[in-house]
Amino acid sequence: MRPVLILQHEPAQGPGYLLQCLRDHGLPVELLRPDLGDRPPAYAGNFCGLVLLGSDHSVHDRLDWIRRERLLLADALRLGRPVLGHCFGAQQLAQTLGATVSRNARPDIGWRDLWITPAARHLFDGQERLLSFNWHYDSFQLPAGATRTLFGLHGLNKGFALGPHLGLQSHLEVTDKGLREWCAQGRDELTQGHGPTVQTEQEILAELPERLARLRRAASAVYHHWIGHLDRSPVFARPRAA
Repeated sequence: MRPVLILQHEPAQGPGYLLQCLRDHGLPVELLRPDLGDRPPAYAGNFCGLVLLGSDHSVHDRLDWIRRERLLLADALRLGRPVLGHCFGAQQLAQTLGATVSRNARPDIGWRDLWITPAARHLFDGQERLLSFNWHYDSFQLPAGATRTLFGLHGLNKGFALGPHLGLQSHLEVTDKGLREWCAQGRDELTQGHGPTVQTEQEILAELPERLARLRRAASAVYHHWIGHLDRSPVFARPRAA
């Protein structure tokens, strides 16, 4: 079976709960850190799916690994390999699909209630609203042909679906440990960005068990749906010539 390739870009923004879901489904995983020098492959055919996580960088930053990720994304789209993008990863996916990614008037940091569009409620276990965690400065426009899945008070385009591909302008994968590390790492951002769209560290970390339990119900449904598109057939080695 081909592995799922996960591209992680920050130490505190790991695959978290998503990794648990992939392992619960018996899926092999390969994790790369392009920001630390791991070279994204050029060919997506060696993987059954591609996951791109968040980053402190913008998709407009002129970094070689960001450009290489988009080339890999283009190949995954060409081959029909399902892509799942979280935040920066969703922006990479949207831009590869030809959509615009631009800076918001204000950062969006903290817990938010998002509305789930009627067309997407089957992805979220029938729910109409989603409690999500957000930490982003940029947002994407909808790619041509994509369906909006999520929207909120601080962003019209918080999620999209296009065939087997999902882009989420929020984080469903976060864990207790990961959030605490993220807040510690981004403490200066939380202080400098204080305002109506930026929660404090105390507000972010309040009632975590209850919030994460709600988040995981939705995340389980979304991840299960995405995993259902993966080609899980075994990969057979070619027989050697006699």
